[in-house]
Amino acid sequence: MKKYNLNITEAAEQDLAEIIEYIASDNPAAAIKLADKIDESILKLEDFPQIGVIPKNRRLERRGYGMLIIDSYLIFYVIMDDKTVEIRRVISGKRDYQFLL
Repeated sequence: MKKYNLNITEAAEQDLAEIIEYIASDNPAAAIKLADKIDESILKLEDFPQIGVIPKNRRLERRGYGMLIIDSYLIFYVIMDDKTVEIRRVISGKRDYQFLL
């Protein structure tokens, strides 16, 4: 039985859709493979919400963010008090994520 519920924000859903759409324009098979890999990783958070790393940015750390690294993409999430893991953003690791602050 899973321990945590997952909630994906609209921003994170839009991030993921844009990433997959961008990759699919060049390589649809790679886009599907990446989408599956990200989904599998996010689903692991239901049972193991602490599997991510803590971002090096102190402000994100103080706000309780965790981060999964999937290939060259970063998935930012927060563990809520009500046993929910909220996926907040999915961005390229090449992108500056200061805008999250």
